[in-house]
Amino acid sequence: MTELRASQRGPIGRRPISSALTLRTLRGHAIEITRAGIAGADASALVSRAFAEHQIERVIAGRSPILVAAGKAAGTMAEAFVKVLPAAGRRGLVACPHQGPGVGRLERFVVGHPLPDDRSFEAGRRALELARNVDDTAVLVVLLSGGASAGLAVPIDGLSLADKSATTAALLDAGVTIDGLNCVRKHLSAIKGGRLALASPSGVLTLAISDVVDPVPDDPAVIGSGPTAADPTSYADALDICGSEGIRARVPASVFRVLERGQRGELPETPLPEDPRLAGSTLRIIGSRVDAIAGARREAERRGFAVATLDAPITGDARVAGPRYVMDVARLTYDMRRPACVVSAGETTVRVVGSGRGGRNQELALSAAPLLPRRFQAAVVASVGTDGVDGPTDAAGALADTTTLQRANDRGLDPPAKYLDANDALSFFEPLGDLIRTGPTETNVGDLQVTVIA
Repeated sequence: MTELRASQRGPIGRRPISSALTLRTLRGHAIEITRAGIAGADASALVSRAFAEHQIERVIAGRSPILVAAGKAAGTMAEAFVKVLPAAGRRGLVACPHQGPGVGRLERFVVGHPLPDDRSFEAGRRALELARNVDDTAVLVVLLSGGASAGLAVPIDGLSLADKSATTAALLDAGVTIDGLNCVRKHLSAIKGGRLALASPSGVLTLAISDVVDPVPDDPAVIGSGPTAADPTSYADALDICGSEGIRARVPASVFRVLERGQRGELPETPLPEDPRLAGSTLRIIGSRVDAIAGARREAERRGFAVATLDAPITGDARVAGPRYVMDVARLTYDMRRPACVVSAGETTVRVVGSGRGGRNQELALSAAPLLPRRFQAAVVASVGTDGVDGPTDAAGALADTTTLQRANDRGLDPPAKYLDANDALSFFEPLGDLIRTGPTETNVGDLQVTVIA
């Protein structure tokens, strides 16, 4: 790899590099700061913090907990919960997209993601059974994290699991935002949109780790499609989304029949915020992107960087968000001392038009790469999914730096635009050694971006 030393001057109008950092060293810093950000959202630590802040015991009030843990952090959250309250390990389930160690006597379901599968259906059906059997001596405790939407899947009457999967795939490929995606999923489900809470006759305590950033950060109605939260959306909203251009042709006719019945009032709506049936339910957000940002910031400061954060979440089409992100970082750091670090978080989308391999973080990094050498002498951008998964790949995300284009050219790679048009960012970054692989992290607070500048 080409090393760029601090003594070299930057582009006209830019300040010279003010430290002895090489680009190789900067890349190492970016990766370690990113890892610290993911650790800042460690699911076990977040559950322990909730206990320490007394968010749990006073709600349970001596009742026997029945546990339903769902999402990418489900196993870790359940383990941490049972460690403090062993009785919670006697009855319940864990629905997680990857295998893990057993937690007490809880049933374990390795469920599909991002599309639901037969195990998702089994887990959802079992969760409803558990909820219906809660009595006055017990309390349903739901541990929720991103990925729960696919993990607890009980189609509404008139639909099959294949219908739901086809609809979810169509929405994902069209780049529909998470709130729109979950609006549809809630109205095709017998468990989402507050319906799990309605099944419990004795109230619910929900602890949620949020991966929701837009349009309302940490919206409980969107996290995991809100199985225990009130839902302000309607069948009409879901019908509008499914009827959008580029989506309608891929959505099964059975889905439109259900949504149209709901719009006509022939099916019960999801419970609205003022619904009295949810009065006995309590929901706490115990972790979010703020925790990942804080973890990254602490590590960057420990390493001697001047640190700033972009408070607004990074959202929108990933290939559009990348260049915009670089410009925002350039403006924010123009007068900062060096070395500097900028930390941000969010969740972009990808509109799938090609047949390549990649994910939203890889596309953001790739779209940012051409602008980096025009704005900085030496800089590195890392963008990762905090769950360790970026799209249908084994990477969490990717790095781009001020030499990315030159190194790609030296290897005979095509320009970034060609890979972006094919949704094939992985094939660009892999030969450069610029993919970030963490494996499943067992947490999920959206995406994290770290930029370091010498």
